Amino acid sequence: MDITVLGFYALVCGVLSVAAPRFGTAFVRFGLGAAIGVLAALILPSLRSILGL
Repeated sequence: MDITVLGFYALVCGVLSVAAPRFGTAFVRFGLGAAIGVLAALILPSLRSILGL
């Protein structure tokens, strides 16, 4: 895992952790976390291409 991937997922997880208490139950937070993780994994290749990383 390179520094770009590590930094990207750290940023996504950090933002999610700040917002998580507002999402209600643990089940809802887990589902949102999983969905955001999949979305982040799909977006990262495009961002790397656009930014030339």
